[in-house]
Amino acid sequence: MQDFEHVYELIDIHYDIQCGESFYHDRLPGVVERLLKAGIAEISEGAVVVFFRDVPELADKPLIIRKRDGGFNYATTDLATIDYRIKELKADVVWYVVGGPQILHFKQIFNIARRERYTADLRHITFGSILGEDRKLMKTRSGENVPLRDLLEEACKRARKIIEEKNPDLSNDEKTDIARKIGIGAVKYADLSQYRMTDYVFSWDKMLSLQGNTAPYLQNAYVRIRSIFRKGGESAPEMDKLVLADSAEINLAKRLCQFAETVPQVLNDFRPNILANYLFEVANSFHSFYEACPVLKSQEPARASRLALCELTGRVLQKGLELMGIRAPEKM
Repeated sequence: MQDFEHVYELIDIHYDIQCGESFYHDRLPGVVERLLKAGIAEISEGAVVVFFRDVPELADKPLIIRKRDGGFNYATTDLATIDYRIKELKADVVWYVVGGPQILHFKQIFNIARRERYTADLRHITFGSILGEDRKLMKTRSGENVPLRDLLEEACKRARKIIEEKNPDLSNDEKTDIARKIGIGAVKYADLSQYRMTDYVFSWDKMLSLQGNTAPYLQNAYVRIRSIFRKGGESAPEMDKLVLADSAEINLAKRLCQFAETVPQVLNDFRPNILANYLFEVANSFHSFYEACPVLKSQEPARASRLALCELTGRVLQKGLELMGIRAPEKM
């Protein structure tokens, strides 16, 4: 757990409750007895088993919840977690983000929960695999799985190297902070920008590129916006309405209006890649606007309108990235 905590800190994940497997040990006998009493489970060849005779896809796949020697297994523990989460935590929605090979297991567990008349929305959210550049499961040169901690620390090192080359005048603390935001953001975005069931090839060069559908590209758009306000030495003006004339600023404004309708779509089939792709389009639209429309050098009322448009774009990029657990640096 202590080793995990370091990884959680790196990726800015914080838990309200953490219950290890041992937390449920005392609850397991009660789960088995309850299912036997309800007629959901039965004794078969000395083991306690749940059969799914009326479910065609599970009819030949019974689930053991107490072994012949009296031992319990993952299925028993998972049933105990459902009890705890619904009865004590009062959860009405429980999502399990677990790999595809466990599809059968969760179909069995959820079926039992429904037979116990639990009405909570139980979902198994599966995901694809991360592949190396040889298109095989990502491994170290010695053939071992790549630890996430090592991956994240390598991302920060590589981001730091890029920052040293691009902006050597930054202070050491700034370089460390920005490298962490870019490196960790790049790893998160590479994963979340894919459809979650798709296997994808892990590429450092692509992930940390300032061009293309990457976190650094989106972060760079935000940094450009903050740079405009630093150069102008002012904050965004308060405006009742924008003055839009150039096609690039009209396109950007329309794109920003889609934010509120895009975010809820993420929950349809659990697809954060929809938000990622939208933010990529926002960044593209902003860069086109940035090239075509002078901001600080334009005349009023266009100047104030374009500053307001920049502010709105920055807020959408920052909030969108935040929803994916990615921070936007002020400088790069």
